[in-house]
Amino acid sequence: MSNLQDHVVIVTGSTSGIGKGLARYLHTQGCQVVLNGLGKPDEIKRLQSEMKAAYHAADMTKPDEIADLIATVKRDYGRVDGLVNNAGVQHVAPVDRFETEAWDKVIAINLSACFHAIKAVVPVMRAQGRGRIVSIASAHGLVASPFKSAYVAAKHGLLGLSKSVALEVAEDNITVNTICPGYVKTPLVEGQITAQAEARNLDEETVMRDIILAAQPTKRFVEIDEIGGMLAYLLSDAGASVNGAALSIDGGWTAK
Repeated sequence: MSNLQDHVVIVTGSTSGIGKGLARYLHTQGCQVVLNGLGKPDEIKRLQSEMKAAYHAADMTKPDEIADLIATVKRDYGRVDGLVNNAGVQHVAPVDRFETEAWDKVIAINLSACFHAIKAVVPVMRAQGRGRIVSIASAHGLVASPFKSAYVAAKHGLLGLSKSVALEVAEDNITVNTICPGYVKTPLVEGQITAQAEARNLDEETVMRDIILAAQPTKRFVEIDEIGGMLAYLLSDAGASVNGAALSIDGGWTAK
């Protein structure tokens, strides 16, 4: 389907969760992955060793550090073939009790960071004559849930940002797309399952099926490799005519 051998791909938020899984997947496809994210230094070094990957500690709330991430990769590798905007945070609260600081942080990391990274990488991709930008949004980029006002706003905004930039760079052999996954069984979600089971006095299987996965008709979690396969396609030459798209991988959640 694709040949990504030696493609230089930055994956933000790739030291844990979905981002780490996607970085590993791209490594298996032959990519030279550049990691970014928070974590213990020893654990990050182990990840680097496992994937033979570079690492940049850019804080996704700081535009100057995001710009330095792109500039450093261009300097060290001579090119940036792909940018995967994955870094994200969540905060859940009723809108009238949603802390301003929490709103600002969610918007900064889930939306503004993507803008700053795209702004920095587009000139690099234009100069080299090719580029692929893929942002990991969410089913919440297409539909809403209560108590997640900042997250839903950010993910909806990310789809709009991606569509707008896709039109700007359409003649430059650069594509800009979003992937909208449903629930993935990350350590964060596993913690939510355990907490819900204890709070509701239910077994974890019931919590997964009837609470966490209530929105997903398949009643199963999305697998990292399923997202990885879509990502590899979009990064490859096979996906050259997919531009400005929001691609759902959610077991039918947004079909309802």
